[in-house]
Formats: sequence, C-alpha cells, structure tokens
Amino acid sequence: VQLVESGGGLVQAGGSLRLSCVASGSTFSINTMAWYRQAPGKQRELVAKISSGDTTNYADSVKGRFTISRDKAKNTLYLQMNSLKPEDTAVYYCHSPRAPPETDYWGQGTQVTVSS
Repeated sequence: VQLVESGGGLVQAGGSLRLSCVASGSTFSINTMAWYRQAPGKQRELVAKISSGDTTNYADSVKGRFTISRDKAKNTLYLQMNSLKPEDTAVYYCHSPRAPPETDYWGQGTQVTVSS
C-alpha cells in the first residue's frame, strides 16, 4: 500500500486548508486511517483518526476546527482544517495501522505552515 498526501501549503492564521491522502495498492487491508503531525523539535502526534465504521476521534487541540473524513470508493482520506493557528504548523502525515509484526503504512508528509 502507498499513501500519498497533498494539499499542504502556506496560509494565514484563521484560514483553511484541506489535506488529501490517496491510498493505492492492496487497499483492502486498510481499516482505520489517521492524520498525524510533527512540528520542528517535537514528537509526532495524532491529530485525528477514523475507523472503518467512520467513527472519528480528535486531539483536543483541533476539536471543533478540523474534520476527518474518507471516501472509500476513491480510497481517499481527507482532513478539513479551519480556523488555522500558527501552532498548527507542522508536517502532516497520513497513517494506517497494521497488526504486529507488520509495519504501519505512512505517507511521505505534506507541509502546513500557518503565518500569524
């Protein structure tokens, strides 16, 4: 499986972006999908996740501002980000877990920069 993100960029505080992640390959093995982010000098953190049954969970820092969704027919995961803040600046990664000992699927990341 390959995960390819797009949609990152530079935006002013208060603005919006929509990230996309297209999955290709053996996508039948994908159930839960998630967005993570990593800011410079910080650990990678979970932003939002969505189960195969479309149950969603969000980090407290993005609740009410970000929305995760998926189009199963298009094998695409989305992250709608509204009311962006400078502290949202990070590289955003698409992720899908696999049962051990298999390695989780990760995308290459897309940069989001929010200017004040």
